[in-house]
Amino acid sequence: MRTPSERELLALWESGLTRHPIDRALLLCAWARPDVPGNELAHLPLGAVNEALLRLRRALFGPRLQAQVACERCGEALEIGLSVDELLPASQGTSPPPVLQLEGFEFRLPDSADLASAAGMVDARAAAEQLLERCCLPRSPETVLSDEVRARIEAWLEASDPLADLRLQLSCEACGHVWTAALDPASWLWDEVQRSARHLLAQVHALARAYGWTEPQVLALTPQRRSIYLDMVQA
Repeated sequence: MRTPSERELLALWESGLTRHPIDRALLLCAWARPDVPGNELAHLPLGAVNEALLRLRRALFGPRLQAQVACERCGEALEIGLSVDELLPASQGTSPPPVLQLEGFEFRLPDSADLASAAGMVDARAAAEQLLERCCLPRSPETVLSDEVRARIEAWLEASDPLADLRLQLSCEACGHVWTAALDPASWLWDEVQRSARHLLAQVHALARAYGWTEPQVLALTPQRRSIYLDMVQA
């Protein structure tokens, strides 16, 4: 895995500012998976993208994830802490994604291109139907699947790509409410990239005002030396 330098992180942040969250996730994934050609990233299974982003997050910011979530019932702020290692499999998978043969059809794992096709749909059920249709080969809008077949497909998807849909079981100490919340590695990682980028720009701003240095000159300093200069400026 190739992790971005401070300069590259700033460029990565700037490049991702105006992108759709799905495209932003693939932008981050490109850093984590330089072995995958750019035009193939959108066709990686969703779990493979999430795994790459979790590994990149660990390389950039360490294994601990900290976040604050509001209780969906009473609004109480909950502190969440977990380890990236708890979410990742023991080893990075390299085998091709499996295919399910069922009722004369082939079903493949959904990817980011499939997700993008349903991103603008308000009805969650219609979006799920869209994903299922795209992952069914041969594809046909007239395909009708029984509830039993759908249940078997859902069980297969969960078993074959467990990182595609990460969920956390949460409970609120204030009101006792228990619920399941989605964990989006791309969103969490992007928030941290954004905070890191803004922190770097604040350092550049402070030292540029104090010494007249350019951004490349400030970023050329080691973080330790930069911190000492900032301490002297603030003193």
